[in-house]
Amino acid sequence: MAYYLAVDAGGTKTDFALADETHILARAQSATIKLLRTDAASASSALEEALRKLTAVSDVPMSAVHRTCIGTAGETVPSVTDFLRRQFAARVAGQLEIVGDVIIALDAAFRGGRGVLVLAGTGSNVVGLTSQGQMVRAGGWGPALGDQGSGYGIGHAALRAAFAALDAECPTLLVETIRKFWGLPSLEALVGFANGTPSPDFSRLAPLVVACAEASDPVARQVLIDEGRELGHLVCLVIGKMRAAAKEKSHTPDLACAGSILKNVTVLREAMVAAVRCRYPDVGLVAACVDPIAGALWRARRAEQA
Repeated sequence: MAYYLAVDAGGTKTDFALADETHILARAQSATIKLLRTDAASASSALEEALRKLTAVSDVPMSAVHRTCIGTAGETVPSVTDFLRRQFAARVAGQLEIVGDVIIALDAAFRGGRGVLVLAGTGSNVVGLTSQGQMVRAGGWGPALGDQGSGYGIGHAALRAAFAALDAECPTLLVETIRKFWGLPSLEALVGFANGTPSPDFSRLAPLVVACAEASDPVARQVLIDEGRELGHLVCLVIGKMRAAAKEKSHTPDLACAGSILKNVTVLREAMVAAVRCRYPDVGLVAACVDPIAGALWRARRAEQA
């Protein structure tokens, strides 16, 4: 019996699945194990606990695993991948493959076939796969350079919009909501904290922005719409690149979504889809957000059988 471990290592949390050739035997979730988002000791502890849970539920030891596939943002950063390789080599048997988190989400949606995957969670990225197997992308440059439509992007944009609203004397719930969330005593303290070094984790503000939008705050709602449109622009860029690469000027690929923001923030997701359909009205949309773990598991099984 062959066993496979699939891992989706996000910026906030990590999902694990242990499976045989046909069925998932156990699932677990932990805090992030991505080194850029936490320290080494915390990541190691989270990984250890998740693997213990998998073994306890499945009765399958990690020494029996044939192949592991990890999807993570920052897969091109040596400190991220080197840490993951060391940690898994010390605890899990078999071969290990590390790819981008958007790659396993793309595989979950299209199983190696043509399509576009837009991922928005803590960060964001858009990737397309042509009918010839060529991969094209837009975004995914990290929080300082991009991450449109992500938790980080929403949080940062909301702060900027909130202070622009103050300048314009436009009422918004955002300023006081964020100040209280960060436990700051005054507006001046909020300004200092937001501009501090290192920067705060703006992604933690995303749920507050959504809550304010749901409470009919027009500034918060517009932030979500604008971030969705920015993400839609990236999707349009990828579709254009796919058409040029495959020399298929009239065929529009299907679009799939993944990540907590696209799964849970309807306003942003609808704004993204509307922006894409303004340019490509015939784009097909995979109805449900895909589970990236399914893509990691598909890759692990396929590589083992190849």
